Amino acid sequence: MASLQGIDGKLKEYIRVHQLPDVYECLLTGLIVLCPEDPLKWIVQSIKKIQVQGLYNVSWDMFVPPDSRPNVRQMTESYLDEIFLFGEGTVPSTEMYASAYNHYNTKMMSMCFRGWMKYYLDRKHRKGRMLRKLQEARRYYRHRIMRIHLSRWTSWKTFVKDRQESLNQNIALMHICNESSCRLIFRAWRAVAVDARKTREYFERLERGELDEDCDTEDGIPTDTFRFLSDIIVQVFPPYRDDISLLPRKCAIQIFSFLDLMDLGRCARVCRAWKVITGAPTLWSHLNFSKVRSNVTDKMVIQCLQKCRPYLVHLNLQQCYSVHWPTFKSISECRNVQDLNFSECKGVNDEVMRTIAESCPTLLYLNISHTEITDGTLRTLSRCCLNMQYLSLAYCSKYTDRGLHYMASGKGCRKLTYIDFSGCLQITAQGFRHVAHGCTSLQSIVLNDMPSLTDSCIISLVEKCTNLRSVSLIGSPNLTDMAFKALAQAKKLQKLRIESNQNITDNTFKTLGKMCPYIGHFYVVDCQRLTDMMLKALSPLRSIIVLNLADCVRISDSGVRQMVEGPSGSKIREMNLTNCVRVSDVSLLRVAQRCHSLTHLCLCFCEHVTDAGIELLGSMPALLHVDLSGTNIKDQGLASLGVNSRIRSVVMSECQGITDLGLQKFCQKVTELDTLDVSHCMSLSDAAIKNLAFCCRMLTSLNVAGCPLLTDLSIQYLSGVCHYIHFLNLSGCIHISDRAVKYLRKGCKQLRSLTILYCRSITKITAQRLASRIEHVEYNSDRVPSWFNYD
Repeated sequence: MASLQGIDGKLKEYIRVHQLPDVYECLLTGLIVLCPEDPLKWIVQSIKKIQVQGLYNVSWDMFVPPDSRPNVRQMTESYLDEIFLFGEGTVPSTEMYASAYNHYNTKMMSMCFRGWMKYYLDRKHRKGRMLRKLQEARRYYRHRIMRIHLSRWTSWKTFVKDRQESLNQNIALMHICNESSCRLIFRAWRAVAVDARKTREYFERLERGELDEDCDTEDGIPTDTFRFLSDIIVQVFPPYRDDISLLPRKCAIQIFSFLDLMDLGRCARVCRAWKVITGAPTLWSHLNFSKVRSNVTDKMVIQCLQKCRPYLVHLNLQQCYSVHWPTFKSISECRNVQDLNFSECKGVNDEVMRTIAESCPTLLYLNISHTEITDGTLRTLSRCCLNMQYLSLAYCSKYTDRGLHYMASGKGCRKLTYIDFSGCLQITAQGFRHVAHGCTSLQSIVLNDMPSLTDSCIISLVEKCTNLRSVSLIGSPNLTDMAFKALAQAKKLQKLRIESNQNITDNTFKTLGKMCPYIGHFYVVDCQRLTDMMLKALSPLRSIIVLNLADCVRISDSGVRQMVEGPSGSKIREMNLTNCVRVSDVSLLRVAQRCHSLTHLCLCFCEHVTDAGIELLGSMPALLHVDLSGTNIKDQGLASLGVNSRIRSVVMSECQGITDLGLQKFCQKVTELDTLDVSHCMSLSDAAIKNLAFCCRMLTSLNVAGCPLLTDLSIQYLSGVCHYIHFLNLSGCIHISDRAVKYLRKGCKQLRSLTILYCRSITKITAQRLASRIEHVEYNSDRVPSWFNYD
């Protein structure tokens, strides 16, 4: 059937509507492929199936098995439509295609031409407008430049004219100013030179024995020197002038903020201006009675609280044993207080804490360590202190796990970020589990002096407290690697303190190095199983700034090298290698090359450290504190260390190789020295102290215990020049007598702590007189112990 062009239209429509070609095609294909035994029966069944499924689902391979179907259709529907002429009259001819293409091409060419002409004309018009604007802009710019140059030229001519007019006047003023400056510089130089000469003469007279204890002195200074200095003070500071009152109010308040309460009260009685300054609310928002705890009474505290009740924020009553219920009742009336420190206050109990907690809703920081509180206090805190962030329960032995359960289940204490359980041996793993469930925001926890602490306690705590940043485990010897590996799950950990743990191994720090990338403070003391592998595991960390490895005797130069050559080497600020006996000068070479930010270095009892290594420390510009106790340092190394003039604190206890010559060379270079410890350096004599006093006049702390060659002359040198000494240790100086104490009392008026143990030449009466004027005096007249090695 090549064509059905001549058939009737209705018949053609009938064939198309009922899809007879498709039905015929699927039946014929099925017959050809299947070849049924009874074709007629198969045709009847197939027609019924088509009737059930509908004509729209008919396809040519409908009755062909899937495995026999071809991958590509052999005949499309459009081809059948063409055979049966269903689309007759709808298929365009070749002439129609050509005509349509020509019409479309002509139309597109016309449209493109019109668009191009429009674009060209617009571009031409824009270019013309731009040229006109550029011409106007050039003209405006030239006029503006001319006006600017004219204005500058006019200003310059005016300036030159004014300068020429005032030049003659300024020449005279400059001459006067230069003369005045030279006069002031000469006077200052002369004052320094005369003061140095007077001091030198004073020392020489002391050496010649011309000054004895009955000589005419003022505060340990000869009368003529004292009068000379008084004249200078009168010239520089005229009478009836108060410089502090003339300062801006903020500056004056900042100066008075460094005083304690007793001194602040004395200043308020000086004059009316000082009374106004000392009454500033800023000075009374922080009350620290701990510094004057020996004079604190209930009446004194209540008076202060009544004065500053509205703006009191911080209150410190640490070790104030004389305060009782009236004081705590008055504290409860300070509604705005945020920080309370009741550490070691014997009067603190559950009733006191209940009264304060219910009356002070803004309380954020609370320290009740060493008190008699019980579970009742913790229950009160959990009910009332909704904003508590800091809580110290150190060495409080009367509360139990039940109290921690109260604290964790209440509404309060949910925001705790710091908690201290040091010395609380009664807490079990269940108690730590309560803390973990109730204080999920905990960031810092202190668990010092807890020998009963086990791995299960740490695991129970870390399960919920995943935000820990600081953990202190000093004095917890029963913890093993399991606890510290669980602690490593706190990936935000930044500070870790461990001491006296012989179970911990290098594996712990391998885990910490991988899991805690932000850790920056390592305090690992007296953990003797740790080796260089620990430092190798920590060397990839990038944030370490404090590294304390004291008494880790297996640490050697190899471990230190790997640590300082890592990413944290240039960031380390504090390093403690005390008693790391395998560390030598090689480590100091690496430290000097890499640790440019190091400020504190401790090398106590590192036997292999010599002058060669100590010389390298003189080239470290940031170094401020050095501890070389028990090392083999000698005069040459000490002199080389003095090249670093920025050093403020040096400890050289038990360094037998140091003599007067080495200390003299060191002091001549380090004139700003603040703290010096040369205890048990038995070769030092009065000559060393003389050079020390002459060069380091800003000294505040000095320890010369165990120096048997020192005499009263050394103390006379110190008291005559070093007036800022706060701490002085003269233990074991057997030649120092009551005469030296008299010099100290007159010359060192800022002395706060004096230790004079084993000084048999100082009488008990003299020591008692000192105790009435100095805050802390430690004295006995026993024989010098054998460990001083005087024999």
